[in-house]
Amino acid sequence: MKWSQNLRSLRRGVSLATRVAKARLEVAKFDPPLPKPESSRLVAFEGFGDNPGRLRMLAHLPPSVAGRPLVVLLHGCGQDAAAFAADSGWIEMADRLGFPLILPDQMDPSHTGRCFQWFHTCNTGRDIGEAGSIAAMTRAAISRFDSDPQRVFVVGLSAGGAMAAAMLAAYPDLFAAGASVAGLPVGAARSGMQAIMRMALAGPDQSPEDWAKRVHAAAPPDFAGPWPRLSVWQGQADTTVAPENANLLTTQWRALHGLDAPAMVEQVKDGVQHHTWSDGNKRLVESWSLPYLPHGYPVGTRVVAPGRFVEQAPVDATAGIARFFGLD
Repeated sequence: MKWSQNLRSLRRGVSLATRVAKARLEVAKFDPPLPKPESSRLVAFEGFGDNPGRLRMLAHLPPSVAGRPLVVLLHGCGQDAAAFAADSGWIEMADRLGFPLILPDQMDPSHTGRCFQWFHTCNTGRDIGEAGSIAAMTRAAISRFDSDPQRVFVVGLSAGGAMAAAMLAAYPDLFAAGASVAGLPVGAARSGMQAIMRMALAGPDQSPEDWAKRVHAAAPPDFAGPWPRLSVWQGQADTTVAPENANLLTTQWRALHGLDAPAMVEQVKDGVQHHTWSDGNKRLVESWSLPYLPHGYPVGTRVVAPGRFVEQAPVDATAGIARFFGLD
């Protein structure tokens, strides 16, 4: 009984925190200077630059100092950007470490479930569509918040995870690293019908080198490297995005970095496996496999509101991704 009461209390606390975060939303033009915040706040920015994908720019702004990292967080289908940022623990992480958090928000009512269109080249190409909007927000934020341009990162779940990988491919000169949770490889689909098929069955069946070519095709033609690093997370009980997609995404990024050696394998706990590939000095690619996780973002033991595609798990993705990025 006591545990049940504590659980209900924690859930009320999570719900309250999310409502407070939403209640403090401000709307601001991007050009006029903002007063330095004394506490964290959520701001909707207008006029951040070209917005070909018609996305809304939200930013969670804790008190910060110049030269801090910048993290872009991409929500999944059917999610509220601000609620996902709170539920996933990224707002707490941003507050603790003092870096801005950019939350692109899919607002187009024509997109069922408010999904990012990771499978359409008109939305993933450089400076066009949704990818162009996300990049414009990111560039504006680097300048406006005096962020370290060498420490800019992108994280996403599901459609947001696939879009995060697409952003790394189209903008390898903008992002140092990224993380894809329940996402798909770059170029896995070219239409909505193909996207549904690849989510269910993964594929296509091709060599690692051909997977890497799909990333090269999306990048600027004069890009000479280095390629962004990538952290891949996948639940093996996921019935929405086939877990094999995570293996293909890892294969794609390993080929991109020329990583042929076997992975270092760490057995974490409760069957969780952590694979890493490095160049000897730095981890370039890693993958986390969670055996009992359904389609969702793993948040460790944190209690979250149900129905938001955020799940309790033996490990916390936000903490793990922050370590991979070198945030703390």
